[in-house]
Amino acid sequence: MSLQPGGTRVRTAYCGFAVFGAFWGVWGASVPAIREQAGLTDGELGTALLFVGAGALPAMLTAGRAVDRWGHRLTALLLVLLGAVGVAVAVVARDLPSLSAGLALLGAASGAADVAVNAAAGSAERAAGRPVITRAHGFFSAAVVVASLATGLLGGVAAPVVVPFALVAVAAAGAGLLIAADARGHSASPGRRGAAPEPGPGGRSVLRAYLPLLLVAGALGALAFAVENAHQSWSAVYMADMLRADPVLAAAGPAVFAAVVALTRFAAGSLRSGHAMTVLILGAVTAATGTVLLASASSVPPALAGLALAAAGTAVLFPTLLGLVTADVPDSARGAATSVMTTVSYLGFLAGPVYVGYWAQSAGLPGAMLAVSALAGALALLTWPALRAAVPLRGESAARPSTRPPAGGRPSSEEIARGGHGGLAEADAPVVGRDAMVGQHPEVPEPERLDEPAEK
Repeated sequence: MSLQPGGTRVRTAYCGFAVFGAFWGVWGASVPAIREQAGLTDGELGTALLFVGAGALPAMLTAGRAVDRWGHRLTALLLVLLGAVGVAVAVVARDLPSLSAGLALLGAASGAADVAVNAAAGSAERAAGRPVITRAHGFFSAAVVVASLATGLLGGVAAPVVVPFALVAVAAAGAGLLIAADARGHSASPGRRGAAPEPGPGGRSVLRAYLPLLLVAGALGALAFAVENAHQSWSAVYMADMLRADPVLAAAGPAVFAAVVALTRFAAGSLRSGHAMTVLILGAVTAATGTVLLASASSVPPALAGLALAAAGTAVLFPTLLGLVTADVPDSARGAATSVMTTVSYLGFLAGPVYVGYWAQSAGLPGAMLAVSALAGALALLTWPALRAAVPLRGESAARPSTRPPAGGRPSSEEIARGGHGGLAEADAPVVGRDAMVGQHPEVPEPERLDEPAEK
């Protein structure tokens, strides 16, 4: 596999996402047992779960710069830490205070690991010159499904609640060793202590140049995550309350959603990045359509079909956004850039289930699902103009685009934006990514051109 100097191996991203998904699959399937072990009511459990977000957000804000400095040895350490914290929570969660404290630590470890594995996927995609991010998210979704089912089987034979967490911790340790070996096997990451700095602009300066685009993309990602987590969190409740499904059929809701997300991400991983804008808009429209079908279903089969359609649409949204916006971010600032975007997007992940609860109380669950479809529709309408507004137009910019083909034939993010709306005049195309910054920010150097003689 061809890599740019200092590039991240693809297997680093895939291993990281697989362990991350396995952890959350175990957690989701273990919540009832942990609630019983801690002796909590539903309201107390809801209060304790808030501490996951409270721990995750500050960790996500700071993890990116740490990854930029220390490289993916830190990613390996964070995955091992996440596995260990999961075991600790399963052991010590005996009441509300102990569970809340444990979930704050779990949220911090998970938030930092989330940023690290996404930064690894972005770096691997840039280095390999082929799509990696969407497929890496597919490994996450597939691991969630497998780990959830395995945890259910272990619960069926009365295994202690700590057992599946211990198995994930062992898997995290193995993946950590592999990722650490990969990190040692490549040239030192830019900005790491003792490492030679990457030629070109400093990470902080580059991050400032990309910040408006990252914030806008993060807001779009928040809409995508709100739709995704609304379905993942409420689909079983919808099946049980509105369609009178028995517990087995009700549980099929989130299982179908996660399985379709995984399959879609693996399939979409083969798409060239030049189709990113089209994928985003069609994905949002598909999610909105599937959610409307779910809200109008009168029996379980059409409801599952609508849920599967919504899953196929939401599956591509955040991974495609992340790949599009960070395509040209140099590795010296990739962790920090990923941190900004994922932290803003994570707010939508936290808000999605709350949004459904609010609408369900005032308009019923079908009305709440229609409100979720409105979020997906808003994303479809806002994606193109929002990204266009976040960066200067070619006609308004002093930027001179690079004509150098990227490594592996991978199109620049400007070409992605233009190609996603085939037929747009070149003068009207938004300049997304590095090309937008050239001439606007002196700290981002202008790339060399093929028609200029190389220095001897």
